[in-house]
Amino acid sequence: MTGEKISILVVDDERSMRDFLKILLQKEGYTVVTAHNGENALECLESQEFDLIISDIRMPGMGGLELLGAVKEQNPDLPVIMITAFASPDDAVQAMKNGAFDYISKPFNVDEIKSVIESATTKKKGPATTAAMGQPFPGIIGESREMLKIYDMIRRIAPTPANVLIYGESGTGKELVAQAIHAHSKVASNPFVPITCSAIPEELMESELFGHVKGSFTGAISDKSGLFNEADTGTAFLDEIGELTPIIQTKLLRVLQEREIKPVGGTRVKRIDVRIIAATNRVLEEEILAGRFREDLFYRLAVVPLRVPPLRERKSDVPMLVDHFLKKYSRQLGKEVQEISSYALQVLMNYNFPGNVRELENIIERGVALESSNIILPESLSLSTGRTQDMRRNSDDSLPLFQAASSEDELYDLGLEKIMTNLEKRLIRHALEKTHNSKMRAADLLQMSFRSFRYKVKKYGLDD
Repeated sequence: MTGEKISILVVDDERSMRDFLKILLQKEGYTVVTAHNGENALECLESQEFDLIISDIRMPGMGGLELLGAVKEQNPDLPVIMITAFASPDDAVQAMKNGAFDYISKPFNVDEIKSVIESATTKKKGPATTAAMGQPFPGIIGESREMLKIYDMIRRIAPTPANVLIYGESGTGKELVAQAIHAHSKVASNPFVPITCSAIPEELMESELFGHVKGSFTGAISDKSGLFNEADTGTAFLDEIGELTPIIQTKLLRVLQEREIKPVGGTRVKRIDVRIIAATNRVLEEEILAGRFREDLFYRLAVVPLRVPPLRERKSDVPMLVDHFLKKYSRQLGKEVQEISSYALQVLMNYNFPGNVRELENIIERGVALESSNIILPESLSLSTGRTQDMRRNSDDSLPLFQAASSEDELYDLGLEKIMTNLEKRLIRHALEKTHNSKMRAADLLQMSFRSFRYKVKKYGLDD
């Protein structure tokens, strides 16, 4: 907490909850005023300005939702955090739709409420962020240590004519990196020609790359220049370079060595000046050992190797990426979904993104398209739907639920409460094991809300 005094109005009909929050928040350096219901809260708002309101939803008299409506009518920019019980998730969703900043479920974790309050007050102060100031390279989002290394490498290699080999899993943004290198090179005003090697049929690859002359094969009704000719004086981006056949690899090696191309069926060669940026999601060194990729071509391409990290290695960039995609698709789809709840963001932070940034973008686009409120909630996220369905189909696996008792009579000795506790704990542990410790997918497997599941996990000490 900084030295600034941020004022918070806590509204709850339970005195013990008001006192608890007041003591907790004052220790964090906030100025705290309490109110016992909605009417009392409005009186406080008339006499004093606040930076944040924390209100229970269910209260006698004017409840939290009615208070939220009155606050948003008077001051739409004042953030309001709602407190709800697990038994009233519909109220929480309605609160978010009505403009609440976020909500916290009882019983809540102290660190959780601190985090949500910090988010609300930080947003209100409007700190300058990298997202607000703009990224150094258009389309590439992130300020993690891994991405800062990428930015530095782009700046260093862009002005040179050296060939670059970009490594990275699918969906990490390898083409964006290639575009950034070209855009900051000495030939930035010349063509940038992307070539997806896996998308071109083998029998047409040579013609597509190097061109052909009329009549050189069936269907060649006119001369064609080829993609390398189009990229002359500029940059050719060869994506999925590991998919090239041995024959085309040999011809590409000649282009790199001699700086010339010869069209299919032609007799004349043409000199070209093309910078090659290649990309692959394969480990080419392993492909070389397996005899599927030429070693001499590898060294020609990888003058400068550059690895783009997967999203799971730069999780700190997820909030910034989410914010970028929210703005992008809210604008494109004509929606007003500009924020994501802390719970939904935590779901994403706990997810490993096998599809990397491309998968995150797809998740946010779908969430914006389907969301009926102005904020993305956990229920709006759809993660690995196919794998979740598979887990549901396999959820009838045998599970030793009553190992604590050796006979039915002994079950009665344990008591119903202990039996149900053991059953619940074992099912949750089993679900976590089946989903490789993904709380989101485990909650889905058990058909529980994510918040309830997370609470149970903490209750039974299964976090680790």
